[in-house]
Amino acid sequence: IFDFNSFEQLCINLTNEKIQQFFNHHMFTLEQEEYRKEGIKWDFIDFGLDLEPTIELIERNMGVFAVMDEECIMPKATDQTFLSKLHGIHSGKHPKYLQPSAKSNLGVIQVHFQIVHYAGCVGYNVDGWLDKNKDPLNENVVELFVKSKEPIFSKLFEAPEVVSSARSGGRKKGASFQTVAMMHKSAVEHLLVTLRSTTPHFIRCILPNMKKKSGVIEAGLVLEQLKCNGVLEGIRIVRKGFPNRLMYQEFVQRYTILAPKAIPPGFMDGMKATQLLVEALNLEENEYRMGHSKVCLVAVMSLQGKT
Repeated sequence: IFDFNSFEQLCINLTNEKIQQFFNHHMFTLEQEEYRKEGIKWDFIDFGLDLEPTIELIERNMGVFAVMDEECIMPKATDQTFLSKLHGIHSGKHPKYLQPSAKSNLGVIQVHFQIVHYAGCVGYNVDGWLDKNKDPLNENVVELFVKSKEPIFSKLFEAPEVVSSARSGGRKKGASFQTVAMMHKSAVEHLLVTLRSTTPHFIRCILPNMKKKSGVIEAGLVLEQLKCNGVLEGIRIVRKGFPNRLMYQEFVQRYTILAPKAIPPGFMDGMKATQLLVEALNLEENEYRMGHSKVCLVAVMSLQGKT
């Protein structure tokens, strides 16, 4: 968390917040929902990692972005009128919004408001926010860049609103009315639509120390990142649940070699064949669960000792 945070950092933090929410949904909600679908007895665990209140504070109706966009069209609006509106709407009313005390603002860096993010409380300085938010490229300039004969240059400036308006043939919405906040919000949503259409795998990048030195690990710093990123909760749910899941037919095909005489020749229902196989492998009751369509295992490693 930086000492000075402006509009750019809020955009970055919103992106991080939404991607972390995406991770939480897959890691905790969908993981536990899978057990319900398979008919496996499971007590739902609420890890308290819902980031929606912070996301709503930034991008929803009457959120930071909405108030800022509104102020950008007001003729006499200033950064301070924008800040006053934020305080009036959210101070003391929203759990993730904090108004710093006068005593805490005696330093060189002024903090005008604070937002409680998943990684901690971040203070923001609003100086210059309205000018930054009204700084999109002019529509005519963007169209000129898009028509460039340089393919890479053209691709870089191919904005979604320009493409859609050109294809529709209708009246174009002026790009000058698209604030930076609007465009950033749209870009993040487009990213999430892409992510939701995939089978995600997550790689966690951990900063080992603040000195940028190799071979140095600050345990407290690493632990704090693991807590903020939901990694520790992820480990907890994996240890409590059955993270390795296979369709019955796939399980039989893969592990029959470990007990070739367990399943009699001829056709047999996949669930029944799997039951015979796990019994032959002497798996303990707490090592697996039989679902409607899958066998769920605590760890595939438990099968290695059965060979």
